[in-house]
Amino acid sequence: MADRVTIYDTTLRDGSQGEGISFSIEDKLRIAHKLDEFGVDYVEAGWPGSNPKDDELFQRLAGAPLTRARLAAFGSTRRPRTPANEDPTLLSLVRASAPVCTIFGKSWDMHVTHALKVSLAENLEMIADSVAYLRGHVDEVVYDAEHFFDGYKRNPDYAMRTLAAAHKAGASALVLCDTNGGCLPHEVAEITEAVVARFGGIVGIHTHDDSGCGVANALAAVRSGARHVQGTINGYGERCGNANLCVVAPNLRLKLGMECLEPDALQHLTGLSQYIDEVANLSPTGRQPYVGKSAFAHKAGVHVDAVLKHRATYEHIDPEQVGNSRRMLVSELSGGSMVVNKAAERHIDLQKKSPETRHLLRRVADMEKDGYSFEGAEASFELLLMNAIGTYRSLVEISGFRVIVEKRKGEEPTTEATIKLSVDGLQRLTVAEGDGPVHALDTALRKALLEFYPQLEGIWLTDFKVRVVNVRAGTAARVRAIVDSSNGDTTWSTVGVSHNMVEAGWHALLDGIIYGLLRAGVQPYSAAGEGA
Repeated sequence: MADRVTIYDTTLRDGSQGEGISFSIEDKLRIAHKLDEFGVDYVEAGWPGSNPKDDELFQRLAGAPLTRARLAAFGSTRRPRTPANEDPTLLSLVRASAPVCTIFGKSWDMHVTHALKVSLAENLEMIADSVAYLRGHVDEVVYDAEHFFDGYKRNPDYAMRTLAAAHKAGASALVLCDTNGGCLPHEVAEITEAVVARFGGIVGIHTHDDSGCGVANALAAVRSGARHVQGTINGYGERCGNANLCVVAPNLRLKLGMECLEPDALQHLTGLSQYIDEVANLSPTGRQPYVGKSAFAHKAGVHVDAVLKHRATYEHIDPEQVGNSRRMLVSELSGGSMVVNKAAERHIDLQKKSPETRHLLRRVADMEKDGYSFEGAEASFELLLMNAIGTYRSLVEISGFRVIVEKRKGEEPTTEATIKLSVDGLQRLTVAEGDGPVHALDTALRKALLEFYPQLEGIWLTDFKVRVVNVRAGTAARVRAIVDSSNGDTTWSTVGVSHNMVEAGWHALLDGIIYGLLRAGVQPYSAAGEGA
């Protein structure tokens, strides 16, 4: 390993400024301790004094301190014409009792004269006074040079003087910020190299992704000598977001050979990414590098066949290195190798050119032509697999169902479902109400089946999604319904397609329940006492 790069996480401050993200105090506490457990070097928790939530957060972190990471409080340089020891922002930073204070100051002369409306000389005094004051009260001061790259391109001498003011006053890190996110990697590399040549290894980098180069710019700065990288988990942040630490960190360690985090930290990276998304109430981005669900997913038959022979054919790293896993997607593009692999996962011995394999591939291709998609509904594919090899066991025979939706003036619609079915020759007719057609059908089906299969108590529907397949057909279009089900330990998805939305949902719902029961080891019911 080469030089060590410190990882500074600002998810709780910069990341929370992203559209659609709102962390409660409890959320922030959970994330702070999760980041600490993961092993980042710094956790920037917020801006004390700017809002009551951040003030309370620092109070509570004082009572439940981080054990590995250094806690950082964020703020700005002192106000113009205000002594540092009387400035409200600096006083709030000191009261936060964090061992690290990070403050930003102006590096772009245009911002100094047009936004702050002070002289260039006074801005240098504000930077120096603020760093020196905080350095007398906390262990470490990090200086974020706001708009540094834009400022350097227009007035390199003045931009450098702002860094010199912070450095002379005692800043432990000089962080170059691409605040507008508009720089390209070659610009960041050249400018960072010039700064490192003057100030050495205390230079850091803070990039945004407005030009799609947030991660590339951070890596370019490190290659030019920066040894402190700021970013957020999953790239959260204002506008297009910040540099994504879930991409920066593995690139630093696995691609550039730089020492960062603890040796085993990356094995928990995918779990951390998913945890932060869950707390933020955001759906994970499947195509995110390294940690996304699709990062190591293979669909084309040629790819599947090759990667099963040697992972390096279509994978740049082992998925396990970042806590992810390989997935073989089921589609009309899949080859025999995918079917054999899927069967092997379920301890079923199939051959690539066997009649069962060929039949299943034709069946998948025909169904996908009609609008089915098994990429996100592998439970439905497993039921097809069981049918193809003759291991599927029928648990219920459905005679039919009826759904009635009634809307009266001034009232919410009511939905009633009636289902007629039989289990081992025993017929049942059940009626149930629900919040919608699928919910009513789910309730009626459970009402009928629980008598025969009590294991159904531990299986429930968790999500229901509908998508139009052939949009141009208008109201006559086919719809694809996906039902997600769970038993508390695992989840699975099933699919149904029809011109009728209720029927599509019904097929997905029934498959989900049947799959869950078969997964639980349920045998076909027998009135004589065999099976369930």
